[in-house]
Amino acid sequence: MLTNKTEILNSICYTELVYDRINKKLRSNFFRQEIETLIMDAVDEAPIECFEKIGKNYYVTNAERGLRITINSYTYRVITVDKM
Repeated sequence: MLTNKTEILNSICYTELVYDRINKKLRSNFFRQEIETLIMDAVDEAPIECFEKIGKNYYVTNAERGLRITINSYTYRVITVDKM
């Protein structure tokens, strides 16, 4: 299974509830634009070897930032972000 990093970056989107979920998981109080910038930068910086597709989700691990981002592989919606 090939992962197209460019397609993920161009298609990534967010639901209304995900912003609160991300702030809760990261114990932060980021604005929406800050969250979107953080995720886009983390996904862009992550080497392709750090993209893993399991079932219906992509898991993108960015060790430098200490984040693992879960993205739905069909809709490219961000599901959550976890600290590592």
